[in-house]
Amino acid sequence: MKTDSFDITPIELKKRIDQGEKPFILDVRDPSEWNIANIGGKLIPLSDLSQRVDELEADSEIFVLCHHGVRSAHAVNFLRQQGFHKIKNIRGGIDRWSIEADPKIPRY
Repeated sequence: MKTDSFDITPIELKKRIDQGEKPFILDVRDPSEWNIANIGGKLIPLSDLSQRVDELEADSEIFVLCHHGVRSAHAVNFLRQQGFHKIKNIRGGIDRWSIEADPKIPRY
């Protein structure tokens, strides 16, 4: 499946990680979801993002993650409106990540 310029697949990001990159991952799920399964990064629930946007660097490359990719797509759109230009949605979220990139990550 072809992704647009605002998306990255779990496989594409995992390859970058495997090559030694240390991407900044923003997880916009709720803490209860994070506790079940996470791949690291910074947790800022989508409902808190507008109040906590100053915790992020607008010129940094940021990869946004949620459960299936819907909330993270909303977060990407919001952050682009706030001046973030190097931001990508991890397509399919942690669910797709656990299938394609790391099966040790639990599915829920």
